[in-house]
Amino acid sequence: MISSRRRLARRAIGLATAALIGVAATPLAAGPASGAEPELTPRTEPPPPAVLPSTTSAEYFDTPRDLDGCPYRTAPPAPVDESEVPKPGQKAPTPPPVPETPAGGADLAGCEVAATDGFEVPRDVTASAWIVSDLDSGEVVAAKDAHGRYRPASLIKTLLASVVLDRMDPDEIITVTDADLEGSEGSLVGVGPGGKYSIDRLLHGLLMASGNDAAAVLANRMGGLEETAEAMNAYAADLGCADTYVATVSGLDGPGMMTSAYDMALIFRDAMTRPEFARIVATPMWGFPGYPAGEGAGPPDPANAPPYAGPTTLPDGTLVNPGFVVGNDNQLLHNYEGAIGGKTGFTDDARHTFIGAAERDGRRLAAVLLDGTRVPKAPWEQAGLLLDAAFGAGDSEPVARLVDGPATTTDTTEQLATGPGGVSAQGESALADGPLLDRVAPWLAVGAAGLVVVAGGVLGARSRR
Repeated sequence: MISSRRRLARRAIGLATAALIGVAATPLAAGPASGAEPELTPRTEPPPPAVLPSTTSAEYFDTPRDLDGCPYRTAPPAPVDESEVPKPGQKAPTPPPVPETPAGGADLAGCEVAATDGFEVPRDVTASAWIVSDLDSGEVVAAKDAHGRYRPASLIKTLLASVVLDRMDPDEIITVTDADLEGSEGSLVGVGPGGKYSIDRLLHGLLMASGNDAAAVLANRMGGLEETAEAMNAYAADLGCADTYVATVSGLDGPGMMTSAYDMALIFRDAMTRPEFARIVATPMWGFPGYPAGEGAGPPDPANAPPYAGPTTLPDGTLVNPGFVVGNDNQLLHNYEGAIGGKTGFTDDARHTFIGAAERDGRRLAAVLLDGTRVPKAPWEQAGLLLDAAFGAGDSEPVARLVDGPATTTDTTEQLATGPGGVSAQGESALADGPLLDRVAPWLAVGAAGLVVVAGGVLGARSRR
């Protein structure tokens, strides 16, 4: 586990570099679409909050959740499918204990809006929980149900990326095997057996296109899916995340999966201190290799890529899936002036989740939204509204502050003891520490044999990211 002193020393070095990298992102006119829930009837204003049905439907996906009484203080809303049913022999984990004093301050204890003077809450923000905070100072400008527990979906990949960057060399090149791809399901970027990828390229696929195959390869190379989830839980606890339990490395729903807007703000702020992470999430497009490695499988230049023509057969009979261009699926990056990165997420149980960050006049803010809808605006647009309101509030006194370090908990809720495979989720990581450290409209290409699903698309009957 990385010590707090080591992490703070790295932050002091990384903040300035990461900020400079973020400024380089240039908004584009369009980008790849995100979201895979059923088509919705356009609305000009959000419907009233309601107690949602227990099955997926248009009403489920487009209605704000009723938060009367702060019902999600200890656990997320009930799942709408069977993704959180424990496997045979596996027990459902106990939710993490609720701290006696909420991290960040007493103003974040409830589920109502807490905001600094001058912050006007946008009408069209429908996420159940959200927070806007300063990436550099940790000041919280405004929040709603900051410690309410919801599912992160693919936002949790930001935590995985931090663990990877702390333990693996970004320049290391690996040849992917079928065993490396074990656990790949849902949205895939297009990693294939026999392909050669640097850790850096896999991180691009993980963060730009939400590739669950990239997540599986990285986790399996660090000891396995369960071992990596354990390491992610340990690192989250070290950061001070008292509301987070990682059940899957990719963000797919699983038994006990949860986080809070506050915790995701902590996780993203920490991740952005790593220059490699900040560079990737600010990248509009990236060339990605095909597979197997060799002739015709190299990554194309995103600024001069030929049309994707699909798999080709070499004279020796080898079927080659050519390299392709990956577009960043964070629409805020393409459409919001000053955007410097973020992450998208979606599952049926989590609904829409989103992180978006931007810089204005030297100030860097990040907005986190959990359990959101696309009505009447898409999650990235809702994040943009929150950022506008936060920048517009100026330098008013913050309502809270993100706090590093393990949280103090009560004894009223049993401490979470088991991870995905029945192993300790709070113990020392089994992974050894490693190194700490556009001109074309974005488009996505797909590989062959049904392996690749366009980022944000669907594999099977279930919509997951």
